[in-house]
Parts: sequence; structure tokens; C-alpha cells
Amino acid sequence: MAVRTSFEVVHSCGHTQPHDLSDRPADKRAPFARWLASKDCTDCWKAAGDNDSASKEEWLAAKRAAEQQAAADWANQFEMPPLEGPEKALDWGERSRHQLVTAAYTALVTEGTWDEADWAALEEKIRTISRAGWWIDQRDAEGTDLPELLDAATEADLGTENPFR
Repeated sequence: MAVRTSFEVVHSCGHTQPHDLSDRPADKRAPFARWLASKDCTDCWKAAGDNDSASKEEWLAAKRAAEQQAAADWANQFEMPPLEGPEKALDWGERSRHQLVTAAYTALVTEGTWDEADWAALEEKIRTISRAGWWIDQRDAEGTDLPELLDAATEADLGTENPFR
């Protein structure tokens, strides 16, 4: 006699659904049907995911707003020039610049061997890069790589602002 391939599963949400388990090995069908019974049905699972995604979107929007405010405050405090580029890239570029430069300061000065004079020279180079896309492209870089990355920047990445403020 053949092992069943179709199971009527009563899910934990209370809904009953037929499941065709013919694609599973015969000895794995009944245990999988029991596991399915411990889960919500597909419709309830999707509905719960839709509710979750709304709260995730709210959380992400709040996180981005906080990061953006921190980046704007930092740029203002350290007199960083505004970034140039497409409107939709400016905020992302500001956040990327803030994260990379603060990571570099931590790695090179706070935890490293650089003194404030070394950092001041690097900070002047940082001010010359005003293309938002450059900072976005470097978003995954290590803080210790920033001096080398700044040296590799091209004319297209440099701003038109007066570098001497």
C-alpha cells in the first residue's frame, strides 16, 4: 500500500488546508504535516507578515530619521560642506559620510596612534569630497581605509567649494 501524499492539516490558527506532500520522501511526509499543523496557514502567515512589515517600515523610517539628524548635527558641528548630487542621494551620502568619518576617527585617533594634528589634516581632505555618490560607494569601507580612499578620489569627486573655508 502507498504512503499518503495528501494531508488535510488543521493549522494552529484554526484553518484547515489540504497539502500535497508528494514532492517529499515518503518517510518525511507525516512529520512535515505535523510540523505544518503547529504553524499558521498560508493566508494567516502572510497577513501577519504584512502587519510586521508595516511596523518594520515605521521602525526603519524612525531609525533613518535619527541617523539623518545625527549626520546633519555632526556636519554642522564640524563645518562639513553640503554634498552635491541627485536629490535622492544627498541624505544617504550624508549618513554614509558621517558613519565612515566617525568610524575612521575612532579607529585612527581614539583607538589608534594618530594625534589631533594628523586628524586635522585628514579632516581637511574629507571636506574636499563633496560628491554624495563617492561617500555612498565607500559605505562599507573600514574606518582605517579612509586616508587611502581619500588619496584615490578623483577630480570628479572633489567639490567646487572653497576648501579653505
